[in-house]
Amino acid sequence: MNKGFRVGIVGATGYVGVELVRLLSSHPFFRLTRLVSQSYAGKPFSEIYPAFNRVVDSLLSDLDIDRIASDCDLAITALPHGVSASVVPQLLDRGVRVLDHSGDFRYRRVEVYEQAYQLRHPCPALLAEAVYGLPEIYRDEIAKARLVANPGCYPTCALLALKPLLQAGVISTEGIVVDAVSGVSGAGRKADLAYSFCEQDASFKAYGVIGHRHTSEIEQGAGFLAGLPQPPLVTFTPHLAPMKRGMLATVYADLLPGTDASTLQEIFAQAYKEEPFIRFLSGGQLPETRSVLGTNYADLSVFPDGRTNKVKILSAIDNLGKGAAGQAVQALNLMAGLKETSGLEIPGFAI
Repeated sequence: MNKGFRVGIVGATGYVGVELVRLLSSHPFFRLTRLVSQSYAGKPFSEIYPAFNRVVDSLLSDLDIDRIASDCDLAITALPHGVSASVVPQLLDRGVRVLDHSGDFRYRRVEVYEQAYQLRHPCPALLAEAVYGLPEIYRDEIAKARLVANPGCYPTCALLALKPLLQAGVISTEGIVVDAVSGVSGAGRKADLAYSFCEQDASFKAYGVIGHRHTSEIEQGAGFLAGLPQPPLVTFTPHLAPMKRGMLATVYADLLPGTDASTLQEIFAQAYKEEPFIRFLSGGQLPETRSVLGTNYADLSVFPDGRTNKVKILSAIDNLGKGAAGQAVQALNLMAGLKETSGLEIPGFAI
């Protein structure tokens, strides 16, 4: 087995990082050659996550750009926003292709990023080069890219739901509503009272009700899909559920006059018939988070509501899978010229 592509992960001990390690440690063509963690440098990865004992015992290292460049063909940066923007250019300058998990390179307009994240971008010129890492939209561009910006989990869930109908031009771009629910791992691996067991167990709540930073990312993607010169306004509300991982979005949109609601199922079926990680559910089936946990799949269904002339689209992903690490591996496969599904053709957790 040729594991010829050397991959490094910068930020290997966060929840996204450990999911990347899980997927890449058994990948048939990628070899993990450097795991970086400022917090745990010098310790074996398996000491931080004992589930990897005798599977990934590599020592974690400090951030050393030159050593990463020497050891890696591809680097994944799983760092907080604002931090990635200072690390990524240094890797690119040394000839390393980068897939970044932060929000630092997802936006085409620097002013939108700076408003959403309340940060000044240190290298705005790279925004024009970075490719948004949603393969179902930008597959060809990802394959050739030097820098790929992995999408946010909520935007992934919402945009996969909206893509067929926006491209078909059968829904209004005004008044789109996205209600989405995430598992607690979406908040990252940190000691914060709000995400502790006693605060989250048996509770369900909204957060970031006005101005959540993923709103503008969803709007940017929706505008592109609809072919608009300016992004539409989207109403987005995220919620937190007492589960470790998983995400479910319910998306509402107005059907345009003359739209035959009976064709919506066919629009989805045709749009996603060739997509290896999109499972379109028909016959009244409803997506469930438990069906996608541990996978890179997105389960979708669509329901026209004749009474209100609206359509409801349901979308389920694993926020650490298709919403983060799984999608990153899918993009890495494209960047390396591999079969897109390599290392990802795995079933979910049945029970």
